[in-house]
Amino acid sequence: QVQLVESGGGEVQPGDSLRLSCVASGHTFYTYDMGWFRQAPGKERELVAAIIWSGGTTYYVDSVKGRFTISRDNAMNTVYLQMNSLKSEDTAVYYCNVRGYSRGSSDPLPKVFDSWGQGTQVTVSA
Repeated sequence: QVQLVESGGGEVQPGDSLRLSCVASGHTFYTYDMGWFRQAPGKERELVAAIIWSGGTTYYVDSVKGRFTISRDNAMNTVYLQMNSLKSEDTAVYYCNVRGYSRGSSDPLPKVFDSWGQGTQVTVSA
């Protein structure tokens, strides 16, 4: 099965930066899109940023535009989220999401997958 391992969360002060990473493994990956969601206490999970397979198209929620940058390294099956000028309202659990086509060792052909990481806590507090 597809496994996603996230890292880079932590507790920082307002104005600081953090970089989240998410590595996908377990399958042979073909085309796939990658994104970061977050969920704050008492709120619904929201899409923060996403990047398509080629890296040519990205999406950001309005609240992070100009502060966050999503990027990917297809050779390493890794997606990054560089978060600058962090604010208290960025505090949440951040989840990596990867969806596309992959093939497991027992699969004769690639098939659709949609996987989530375990989440990493980001806390921005003075």
